[in-house]
Amino acid sequence: MKQRGMVSMATRHKLSTTISAESYEYLESLIRAGRAQTFAEAVDRAIEAVRRLDNRRRLERDTSLYFNTLSAEAASEETELAAALSDAAALVSFDE
Repeated sequence: MKQRGMVSMATRHKLSTTISAESYEYLESLIRAGRAQTFAEAVDRAIEAVRRLDNRRRLERDTSLYFNTLSAEAASEETELAAALSDAAALVSFDE
């Protein structure tokens, strides 16, 4: 199976559309910078970046919801766990 970027050729789907001149230029810039070899790979990379941002926003929202809805007892346990983790991390030498 031939590989192109991160997606195999067998898993690709045909997409035929028009885009703005600015978007076209951006995709070309990814190719010129060596961040993509083809327009298809440039589109994949741009979409991956947007998906990562969406995932981060969703994680942030869900984490905030989790902590904002904790009972007092659960919040206390989370605080204790955070302190224990911080103490344990202080023992790790990241320079070795």
